[in-house]
Amino acid sequence: MQSAKSLNAAPASWRANLTPKHWRTLNGAFLGWIFDGYEALALIVILPALMQSVLTPEQAGSRPVFAGLVIGITLLGWGVGGLIGGTMADYVGRKRMMMWSVFLYAVLTGFTAFVHDVWQLSALRFVTGLAMGSEWSTGIALVAETWPREARSKGAGFLQSGFGWGTLFAAVIWYLLGEFNPLGADNWRIMFLVGALPAFFVLYLRRGVDESEAWIEAVRNKQWGATAGATAHTASGKRPFTLKQIFSEREAAKRIVLATILSIVTIVGWWAVSSWLPVYTGALAAAGHVANPAHWISAINITYTVGAIVAYMASGFIIDAIGRRWFLFLTFAGSLLTTVLAYAWVDTVQGMQVVAPINGFFTLGCAFAWLAIYPAELFTASVRSTSVSFVFNSARLIAWVFPILSGTLIKSFGGVAQAALIFGSVYILGMIVPWFMPETNGQDLPE
Repeated sequence: MQSAKSLNAAPASWRANLTPKHWRTLNGAFLGWIFDGYEALALIVILPALMQSVLTPEQAGSRPVFAGLVIGITLLGWGVGGLIGGTMADYVGRKRMMMWSVFLYAVLTGFTAFVHDVWQLSALRFVTGLAMGSEWSTGIALVAETWPREARSKGAGFLQSGFGWGTLFAAVIWYLLGEFNPLGADNWRIMFLVGALPAFFVLYLRRGVDESEAWIEAVRNKQWGATAGATAHTASGKRPFTLKQIFSEREAAKRIVLATILSIVTIVGWWAVSSWLPVYTGALAAAGHVANPAHWISAINITYTVGAIVAYMASGFIIDAIGRRWFLFLTFAGSLLTTVLAYAWVDTVQGMQVVAPINGFFTLGCAFAWLAIYPAELFTASVRSTSVSFVFNSARLIAWVFPILSGTLIKSFGGVAQAALIFGSVYILGMIVPWFMPETNGQDLPE
């Protein structure tokens, strides 16, 4: 297997040095991330029906509060589980951590289909989030460390597209359940049962995916530095705690802080802005007295996700062509512009149908694709999973409060559109921060 440290001379094609083993590694991480994406959107689209089933008549009066609680506590579990699992992957290995993550969240998701009250639901969503949180960072580290330099960004973009395919899968399944209505008000239980399918995928991970040689070598050689310039063999050979290590070195701490700010921009921008698009679409449908508002909401969920998938698939090519910093700047500029278009310009569901995929291209596609590509290039193999996980999941630990407070925030700011436009200003910060970060385009991964 070719390591991340490639020859200086670029091959004629980015695919020239790829082998079946590289593709198996990508497939393993990709399939796991599909179901993460499925989980993320499934919970949002089934929420009205879910709340109808699990809330008592007394609780129904506070439905927005309980709905926000369920989403928020899932995000909290993702954040905590991601930090723990991402750190553990730097000690026990990427493959092993990914296997346990996929298996546990699949089983726990299946159990969620049988809940009967909001407290059971909240508890299971939290522990499911704990299990699910580490799958992404371990997959990112594994692909980054095994794919050759000239193909690395493309592979990471393809991996990130799994999230988009998963959300599209969830949107389509929910749409079909609405059309055929097999369980009526309990159709949401089928969504959770489908989410249990990844448990069988662990069999593929065991046989088709190898451990990262770059990580094995770094641990064997006791290379504990967090960035390329700090890589060294410690005198005692004792391994520092990885979370402490990334903040003990000045350059590593700077990179962590700046990348985390950008991650916060991405995740707050999505949960406090773009996740309100279905609600806003419903309001536009009501104002326009259109027939079957639920159909329009489902259709816009699908087109929004298609826009994101296009961005995921193209992101590796775009970021290699224009560089990391320009990609980040244009991503957040596009997110800001399309947020204004969606919430200040569009006033019909037909107009939203046009804007939604463009908004999805930037706010879900490009805005998350950089997280799969750039942070892994900033840190060494011995702390890579910890670092990538911290950048992504610390932002989740901030964003988890937004679903809980969303009803209050929308009311305080005078409606969904006004709240979305105010929070959308966070994208301005995302346009500034990249220029204080290193450009890693075309460089080998630090050892």
